[in-house]
Amino acid sequence: MSHTDNIFKSMKDMQFEATISDQCGVTMNDSVESRVIAEVMGEKPGITVTYMPAMIRIDGEGRMEFKMDEITERLGRDMTPHLFEICTSTHYGRMVMVDDNTVVLFGNMDDVAEFI
Repeated sequence: MSHTDNIFKSMKDMQFEATISDQCGVTMNDSVESRVIAEVMGEKPGITVTYMPAMIRIDGEGRMEFKMDEITERLGRDMTPHLFEICTSTHYGRMVMVDDNTVVLFGNMDDVAEFI
């Protein structure tokens, strides 16, 4: 799946399985900051960015790392983990602020054990 594919499917194309997913992701309100976050993350392997009229979805497998210094450089002004959380309207997976530069989303709950 490329980073420009749409993750949403019609109900007729859905196949429901009794399995556990290791996916994780965020939904953000469309804004200048969110577009920059999506742009930075969309360049990373295994990440899918979906643009909608008022929201942006960023989805990945297993683990997603949001580096504030990468976002700051592209945005042209400071991005902190706290400002990042303001941009996100919701997320799935376990979100951990590792340090002042890194927010990680884990799709596999076992992988987050070292941070709890």
